[in-house]
Formats: sequence, structure tokens, C-alpha cells
Amino acid sequence: MRIGELAATVGVTTRAVRHYHHLGLLPEPERRANGYRDYTLRHAVVLARIRRLTELGLGLAEVRDVLADDAGRELVEVLGELDEDLARQESAIRERRARLRVLREDARRGRLPAEGPVSPELTALFGKFGPVPPESPMAAKDREVFALLETTAPPEVRAELLAGLEAMMASPGAVERAHEAYALLDDLVDAGLDDPRVDEAARLLADLIPTELIPADLDLGLGTGTGTGTGTSTGTGTSGPDARGGGNSAFLRAFFADFAPAQAEAIRRTFRILTEDRR
Repeated sequence: MRIGELAATVGVTTRAVRHYHHLGLLPEPERRANGYRDYTLRHAVVLARIRRLTELGLGLAEVRDVLADDAGRELVEVLGELDEDLARQESAIRERRARLRVLREDARRGRLPAEGPVSPELTALFGKFGPVPPESPMAAKDREVFALLETTAPPEVRAELLAGLEAMMASPGAVERAHEAYALLDDLVDAGLDDPRVDEAARLLADLIPTELIPADLDLGLGTGTGTGTGTSTGTGTSGPDARGGGNSAFLRAFFADFAPAQAEAIRRTFRILTEDRR
């Protein structure tokens, strides 16, 4: 058989046959005097086995291991690993579908936040906080940062974040004070650093945010003393999207570049107050 006939017989492309030759998976036959390769039945048998193994999901490196073991012991081991991997994928797909069902139901009932899709836990937290004031850019930004942190933070940080926010929002009058903080920060967009409302906003935020949510090693010397800019997500104390405390200074600088100077100063003062209270 020539290469095209071999490929057609097994149901693969001639390009695949040449690729398997290149990788050493399929031995190259002797060439005839006319320069053409002459494939035998043995080549078709090996090529068919390569096809079956790849269709099972084995990578070509794994296929090489299987083909190198005539006794088949390697195949048993590789297939076992493949089965375990598929089981993990099935579990992950079930979890994703369960989350998708919740999100679809929330969307159907008009409960899916604009920043979604986010976790059901964060969706519920947004629901407790109430609708975002349409005139408040700071409130909208706050929820965007929440979604960012939930996406990028490690699982233990996400759990700590949500638990802290739940506790904060359970405080009497927390929702009203958070909305008041949003309004104050929005008003500071064109204010100077000496505006008395800067200190007013800082004290309002400090009264709202639990001290224990502030990381002990928060670096206020960066000039970017927080991970978000409002009365709620400032409560996370997150110094970057990938860690609690420590500090992703590049993230903080990029984050604070999006704030007006007076707004940023109000948040820095908030964290200084909370840091001093903990001492």
C-alpha cells in the first residue's frame, strides 16, 4: 500500500501518518526502487491502534508508552489514569452545570447582577445590600471589584471575604451607612485633598468596616492603602486580587489610578484609622 491507501484504510489523513512517522510512533517502511514507500498490513494494524488510543483521549506521548510495551501492562496503567482524569472532569462539569442552573434561574427572575456571572453567595450578598444607586459610579465600581476578587483570589480568601462581608452587612444600619459612604465618595471626585468631606468619608468607612478584615501587613506607604474604594469592598482589606495582605503593589497602583485624589485619600485615611485601632 502507498501512504494514501494506508491512510484511507485506517481512516486518518496522510498528514497524520507522516506526523506519526516523525514522532517515531509508526515505523517507516522500506522504499521501493521507484522511491515510494510500501506499507504492509502490520503498518495498518499499528496505525489503527494509534487511532483507537488517541480517540480514547491518550496523548501521543502516552500512546508511545503503550506501543512500547508489548505485554500491555503500560496500557492498563495509562487507561486507569485516563479514567480517573475523566472522572474529575465529569465532577467539574456537574458542579459547573449546577452553578449554571442557579445563574439561569437568577437571570429569569431578574436577580442576576450586572457584574455577573458571579457565585450564588456573592449574588445573595448583593441582594442583601440592595440595588446599586444608579447615580453612584463608586457603588458600581465596588461590585466590579468584588467580582474581580472572587474570580482571582484563592478559595480560602474568597471564603474569608464573603464571611467578613456577611458579618459587616448584618450590622444594624450597615446598608444605609454604605450608601451614605458611596454618596460622600462620589462627591469627592472633583474635591481637593483638604476638603473636610475627605475626613468625614474616612470616619464613616472606618465605622462600617470591621477591624479584623484589615490585613496586618497592609502597606500604607505605597500611597495605595486598600484593595477597593468604597464602603463595602474596602471591607475586604485585600491588597491585591491574588492575596490577602502582603500586597500586590502593581495591582494597587493600577487600582488607585482609577480614583480621584480626594477619593483615594479618604480610603487611605480609613485604613490608617483601622490600623491604629488595632494596636
